[in-house]
Amino acid sequence: MHDFDIAASTPEERRRHRRDHRRKRRTQGVDTGRRGTLPERIVRAYFEEADPLTESLLLSWVSFGATFGLCRLITHGIKGEWSWLPVSNVKSGTYHLHHYNWGIALLTAVAFNAVRGNPKPGHRPVAGVAFGAGAALVADEAALLLNLEDVYWADKGRTSINVVVGILSVLGTYVVAEPFFSDAAREIRRGIRRIG
Repeated sequence: MHDFDIAASTPEERRRHRRDHRRKRRTQGVDTGRRGTLPERIVRAYFEEADPLTESLLLSWVSFGATFGLCRLITHGIKGEWSWLPVSNVKSGTYHLHHYNWGIALLTAVAFNAVRGNPKPGHRPVAGVAFGAGAALVADEAALLLNLEDVYWADKGRTSINVVVGILSVLGTYVVAEPFFSDAAREIRRGIRRIG
């Protein structure tokens, strides 16, 4: 088991884990400074700083944005009949399967895995990626789900883009500021206990 697989439930435990991980790397002779190529240094910084929760959130956020972008590219390609695009609309008999159907299936699989119990260390990043992709597939068709009609290419279809930008903004802010929010919540709880 790697140090970065250990789950830390509180901000203090996450900070202690990062500090211990850095100390262990220094005592084992692994320099975390400016050695290596830029990608190597970025990967090293990632494993030094990202605890399992942050890693899952970050992967969900990146997966959400990438899936949304790819989904928009593919749907524009299908509509524009781009000949180089190797995909087309998916149908089951005479029914068109919207991509939110695939998103719901992915979200259901992630939920089933979560309900099943404590995941193995390597499953958490996979669940984060699958959750982000599934959520993006559903959010991309939010306008269809809200209007109960296919308005993807109509003016009302802009609702989906607004929803996705909102989700990306909120989740991105949370990923970046989660340690602050956890510390602030702890201090608020302490203050309430002192009053009471």
